[in-house]
Amino acid sequence: MARLDVYQSLWAMDSGRGSHDPAPLEEQFAMVKNAGFAGMAIDLAAADHETAYKTMPLFRQYELGCVINAFPASMDDVLPVLRMASEFNAVVVNIIAQVIPSSVEEASLMVQDWMEEADKENVSIEFETHRNSVTNDLGYTTRLIEAVPDMKLGVDLSHYVVDREFDLPLRDDEAQLIDKVLRRADAFQGRISSAQQIQLQLEFPQHQKWVVQFLDWWETGFRYWRKRASADDTLIFQTELAPPEYAMTGPDGMEMSNRWEESLIMKGWVTDLWKRLDKEETEAVVGEKDPG
Repeated sequence: MARLDVYQSLWAMDSGRGSHDPAPLEEQFAMVKNAGFAGMAIDLAAADHETAYKTMPLFRQYELGCVINAFPASMDDVLPVLRMASEFNAVVVNIIAQVIPSSVEEASLMVQDWMEEADKENVSIEFETHRNSVTNDLGYTTRLIEAVPDMKLGVDLSHYVVDREFDLPLRDDEAQLIDKVLRRADAFQGRISSAQQIQLQLEFPQHQKWVVQFLDWWETGFRYWRKRASADDTLIFQTELAPPEYAMTGPDGMEMSNRWEESLIMKGWVTDLWKRLDKEETEAVVGEKDPG
């Protein structure tokens, strides 16, 4: 049966401003391992290549899987990331392409070129739904993934909620666009947003309508992925609760919630959701074998 692996973002481990106590890098890896995460994601927007390479022994020491989040603007930027991914034995490179071509045709050619180069290096890549990137616009992205059927998509819906200033409940046309993205999701990033804020506190009462909406989206996306997955496939869900200015702060400049604790809450949510889907699938198989 296909499985879910939950990864923590190394960027999210930044102690920020009062979210959680500062910790040395090795202690951060120990925290993540002890909490039951399957791996860590290196964010090359928050750490340069030299700094990122210093984490390699820790990935091996703590037996954690590696995802690389990269922000290339050209093929020259892509190539060193692919080499790094090979050296780290990264499960995937999550690309936030810093290019916004004017046409879907132009974007599709770029995406295919980068995919071909990744194939040569035997590295798996996906393109994240992210503001200020090739997937900046929701409608444009749905046309792009139609133009490139093999394009893998890392889905972070928080960006589209802010970009489109969604209100709840969604209009039918908005829901249809989100559904097209969810049907193509190959991985997920965990952050909950609203029309006005990119990162909400998970337990504030006023944010619960958005928590419910994102959990529903994740369940829908999980179901779509499971339908097309093989028994030995793995879905990556990355918790990425980022430090300020993603995380909201009060007048004292301090964060209003504990991101580490929230990462554990989110991990629990998606793990429980996955177990429920496993149970449904098992019961369905048993029912087919013994219809009564």
